[in-house]
Amino acid sequence: MARYGGLYEDRSLPLTADINLINLVDVAFTLLVIFMITAPILQGGVEVQVPQAEVAPLPATEAIVVSVDREGAIYIGDAQVSMEEFKAAIEDIWNREGNPSVYVQGDEGASYGIVLKVIAAVKSAGIESVGLVAEPEVRRRR
Repeated sequence: MARYGGLYEDRSLPLTADINLINLVDVAFTLLVIFMITAPILQGGVEVQVPQAEVAPLPATEAIVVSVDREGAIYIGDAQVSMEEFKAAIEDIWNREGNPSVYVQGDEGASYGIVLKVIAAVKSAGIESVGLVAEPEVRRRR
């Protein structure tokens, strides 16, 4: 007496076509939290407090980032170098990476003289495309 046919002959278990969205939302929020935590970590580099100024955003091109922290330590990317090592390394890295731009980010509390020496060393290596990194200035509404 297979009136309805198929698996549910007696219709004791009704078919439902609902999608359970709770699991989907749980996964989406979990991924969101993971990305929020890992995104700042993936940026890399040395943490410096750069000054604020009225500046345009940096272009999204490959660049060498040179950092000078509050104590005057010099970093190329994440690697700390002395001034003597910096002079030799910056030209080598610049040539090896295909002549990218060089951005110098100096901490607000760093000595102006050290930042100036870093820029001079970059220029003496024959690199003309040097930029300074600053935070965009927050404008207040009047």
